[in-house]
Amino acid sequence: MQNDNYNSRPLSHHINTMSSKNMPNQTQLSPKFSLPKKLAFLSLILIGSTATVGCNALTSSVPGSSNAIKAEPANAASPISAFPANILPSQDSNFVSKVVQEVGPAVVRIDSSRTVQTQQPDVLNDPFFRRFFGPDSPSQQGNRVERGSGSGFVFGSDGRILTNAHVVDGADTVTVKLKDGREFVGKVLGVDTVTDVAVVKIEANNLPVVSLGKSEELQPGEWAIAIGNPLGLDNTVTVGIISATGRSSADVGVPDKRVSFIQTDAAINPGNSGGPLLNQRGQVIGMNTAIIQGAQGLGFAIPIDRAQQIADQLVTTGKAEHPYLGVRMLSITPQIKAEFNKNPNPKLRLTEDKGVLVLGVAKDSPASQAGVRVADVIKKINGSEVTDAGSVQQIVEKSKVGADMQLELSRGGQPVTVAVKAGAFPADMKQ
Repeated sequence: MQNDNYNSRPLSHHINTMSSKNMPNQTQLSPKFSLPKKLAFLSLILIGSTATVGCNALTSSVPGSSNAIKAEPANAASPISAFPANILPSQDSNFVSKVVQEVGPAVVRIDSSRTVQTQQPDVLNDPFFRRFFGPDSPSQQGNRVERGSGSGFVFGSDGRILTNAHVVDGADTVTVKLKDGREFVGKVLGVDTVTDVAVVKIEANNLPVVSLGKSEELQPGEWAIAIGNPLGLDNTVTVGIISATGRSSADVGVPDKRVSFIQTDAAINPGNSGGPLLNQRGQVIGMNTAIIQGAQGLGFAIPIDRAQQIADQLVTTGKAEHPYLGVRMLSITPQIKAEFNKNPNPKLRLTEDKGVLVLGVAKDSPASQAGVRVADVIKKINGSEVTDAGSVQQIVEKSKVGADMQLELSRGGQPVTVAVKAGAFPADMKQ
């Protein structure tokens, strides 16, 4: 079955992800048409943590930058003498070590296990065929245990820990190991697979906690420090920078997630999922979560503002609600417009040069009930102009379930306004 997602989100690359599932049968596209697949085929790995590659401090101007390279005197022959003497700040170059000493005790390792039922091939149920295998025949139907590990960080001194949903989702047992060597049985308070956020609780008090920063204030080029347990190597520290912010789920290749990711040049490895991404002040700005297989220097983290919002719901109610419209979207470009208009259906013609094209409407969704149609172009939401599918997703996600939203559309070149009441993202549509 084709995996068509209607989480008020854009069309994405064809991605092979660990959490990809099919849409429910009642979700429909009507009418159907096809667009060429994008050239880039990526494979995204959820890794449980990130690490960051060493960063060149030659031109850094943030607090704590390296001062190992000295400016030459004005009369020196070296070309570097043309630069001002204060190009490299004379401040403590070991700010990373100080951040690690402060935050490290609040970073934990999380080991989980889940029981998976196995079945032998049907043919081996026949004694006639089973005798040919003798003692080497495949094992009878039974259970096997899958084990995994990841990272997390303490955000409540009473034992509340933030991690990725894919680290603990479906686990039978969860064990949390602190930096001081103590181990605790963890209880999963809630899991939200839509954002890949989970909260685990251990029975402990007066634990060291992290300080939370503001991910909305991040700028590309800022320092990024990652602490985690990649490949079982506990308390690994790596350093890099913020490469970009606001990467949509389509950009990253996880259309089943509703997150605008932070991109970092972190060296990401399995086992780091759920670990903190820190700024130079030691504040958590993101939760490391994924890499793109085969690429280097492309790591992604969930912004801490978003993770904290979901964590608060999980602690309070054990689940998180997500408003949705139920449309499948694509940002309009000249190429998309040309390809769309090759469709043989004369009633489906795209006249707009910009906006967000509706590719599909989920059956019985809020958008369907409001009268949104395939080939409509979304121009504004609540008076705010939208130019790409990611901005539509962000506006919807920042609203609340039950909120009234005014959509200004272009339908066949004619302006149309519809009122949509945001619905709760159906549980059976969550990945």
